[in-house]
Amino acid sequence: MAKKALSKTAALEKARALMEKFQFIDGHNDLPWVIRQRTGAKGDVAGYDLRKIHNDGDTDIPRLRQGRVGGQVFAAFIPSDIPHPARATLEQIDIIRRINETYPDTFHPVLKSSDFARARRLGKIASILSVEGGVGLENTLAPLRLWHGLGMRLMTLCHNGTLDWCDSATDAARHGGLTAFGRAVVRELNRLGVIIDCAHVAPSVMHHVLDTSTAPIVFSHSNARALCNHPRNVPDDVLDRVPANGGLVMATFIPDFLNPDVHAWMEPVRKALANDFGTSRMAAIKAREQTHGPCPKATLDHVVTHLEYLAGRVGVENLGIGSDFFGVPTMPVGLENVSRFPHLIAELIRRGWSDKAVIGIMGGNFQRVFKAVETHGAELRTTTQPALGTIQDIDGPAAPY
Repeated sequence: MAKKALSKTAALEKARALMEKFQFIDGHNDLPWVIRQRTGAKGDVAGYDLRKIHNDGDTDIPRLRQGRVGGQVFAAFIPSDIPHPARATLEQIDIIRRINETYPDTFHPVLKSSDFARARRLGKIASILSVEGGVGLENTLAPLRLWHGLGMRLMTLCHNGTLDWCDSATDAARHGGLTAFGRAVVRELNRLGVIIDCAHVAPSVMHHVLDTSTAPIVFSHSNARALCNHPRNVPDDVLDRVPANGGLVMATFIPDFLNPDVHAWMEPVRKALANDFGTSRMAAIKAREQTHGPCPKATLDHVVTHLEYLAGRVGVENLGIGSDFFGVPTMPVGLENVSRFPHLIAELIRRGWSDKAVIGIMGGNFQRVFKAVETHGAELRTTTQPALGTIQDIDGPAAPY
């Protein structure tokens, strides 16, 4: 006899109980950019005041607590075309560090894998610093070590724009993947023990990273391209390589990546904005709604559908969640802000996912990858010297400055 499905109420109670016992880790959140954009001093963490609920956003301390978040990856994101990208990257890293310093009773920085358990014992949220976009390297390898020293433990190789060494999923390809300099970036991240994130890269780069990396990688906020043909989603031929690598695909909440109807409706907006990331996006959506009616919706069910497909392709041990909350009111129905994570876990439980699978997706799988990358980096540093050089040294004198 088939096991009777739990009611939504019972599933939610069980989800909250599991999230109290095991850490839920979200793989991507752009709160630092929201703070940069919405405060007069361009990054005034104290002035933004994370202790209060921000109804015009999606992330703050009260709702992180309500959402049973045990670990959060905060992205030091910068647009690909921002002036002075090296400086801007440091400014974003500084915001994340000041989030931790301003609210020490809430956040515990994660510099090593044992910090996850320490954060849980202290009743704090484990805070993981990522850099989203390698444009801030300005085509030299040395900043990787400096960013690592400042706390970076995950790096998204590029954002929406193709770099001089890495093709983006959402821009014109120039290299057919990674250049030799790009491969050197991958190897140095392996040596440092930094998780490599392929969320924004072209499929050719995904394959090059899988060919080059000697440690597990992640797709920190991407879905299945077979279900929604957005270029940011991961194609099947890449998904099929993930189990052998031991990495993770972390399902994201961006409606455009979830629902083909949203993807089709948004196509003119994407073309008009190109790689623009900011207030222009919401203005463009509102303008299109005036002429074409409301944008279709994505829902919590779309996220679960992607997770079910991904589980069948890569296995439940290679899954995670990477919401990509970034302070806009367009997230899926049922997943409007960080307080709603238990409802997603509850739906997995209600659909019959095992406790072991759910605990892994919640954060156990991410901790496994973090530990594996950390251990491998420590081993490499005993035999491998720091990588040196600029893009001209590695790709040749004709490479861009």
